[in-house]
Amino acid sequence: MSRLRSDRVVNKAGTGAPELTYGAVVPATGTISGAGGINVTGVITATSFSGDGSSLSGVSGPDSVPGISTTGTSTFNQINVTGVATAATLNVSGVATAATLNVSGNATIDGNLTVSGTQTIIDTTTLSVEDANIGIGSVSNPSNTTADGAGLTVFGGTDGDKTLKWLDSTDRWTFAGGALEATAFHGDGSNLTGVISGVEVLQGGSSSGTAITALNFSGATVESDSASGISTITIAAAGLGTEATVASGAVVTLDLSGAQDHKVTATGICTITCSGGTEGESHTVRIINSGSATVGFSTYFLFPSGSAPSLPTADGTINLISFTVNRVGAAGTQLLAGASVNFS
Repeated sequence: MSRLRSDRVVNKAGTGAPELTYGAVVPATGTISGAGGINVTGVITATSFSGDGSSLSGVSGPDSVPGISTTGTSTFNQINVTGVATAATLNVSGVATAATLNVSGNATIDGNLTVSGTQTIIDTTTLSVEDANIGIGSVSNPSNTTADGAGLTVFGGTDGDKTLKWLDSTDRWTFAGGALEATAFHGDGSNLTGVISGVEVLQGGSSSGTAITALNFSGATVESDSASGISTITIAAAGLGTEATVASGAVVTLDLSGAQDHKVTATGICTITCSGGTEGESHTVRIINSGSATVGFSTYFLFPSGSAPSLPTADGTINLISFTVNRVGAAGTQLLAGASVNFS
């Protein structure tokens, strides 16, 4: 018998379903349909399954994945996880792709994470990175050109951003948007500008300012060490010049602009005058008689009571005249002088 026609088949007792000992074959043009359910305790194998699978159990879903093994490519248009997604075993030997991945809970990645997009936004209140050295400007062929502008930007809104960037044009790290403050600075500061030394310089009693970056001592010995800086400055008559003149029956002109100490070796009748000078300067004149000498002074010299001193004329006599420049210029030079005579 090649064909059995029946509207309904039941078991022999008429109370249950018949047993298909050797199974059943449904041709390609046929289907199995019905309003009831199909309960199978064994394995159902098919090239594909279609329809509503929401009531299936043991199938991977967004909440729990008991086991998935994929040797090809696993592609998802969208994965939405609102709770905790767990998997006893998840093996992907190909590529797992998701068009959109939303995770509202915590996500833990035990392996490496590679992001190949054009923008990465981290919207968190705390960012903790274990790596002690963070690489910036990582490209296949790094250079000064690709590193130009690399650094950090702190957004300041209407107050302006604060940046630390490396600039290729200056070959320097550059701060912008605010001042730099530290408890100490180390290294070469020779290129710094606007550095205040804190040493005030006075010229004629008036301040020349405190913005000194260098002091150049000429004719002085400076002792220092690297730990405490300058410790000793020895100035041996720095800026004090001596002028020596031999006069024999002549007018002797002292150059007040060239020296503060003047030595005159006199013979015969001599007159001492001067040129130059600056108000407030102090000078001394040592007069040594070489033979008999009579020494007088020009009207520039003003002595107490208006009288010039009478200097000894004997050979070998030494006299000292000290004076301060009271006035120079068109109104006439005035030298306020005093005399110490007859050193022998």
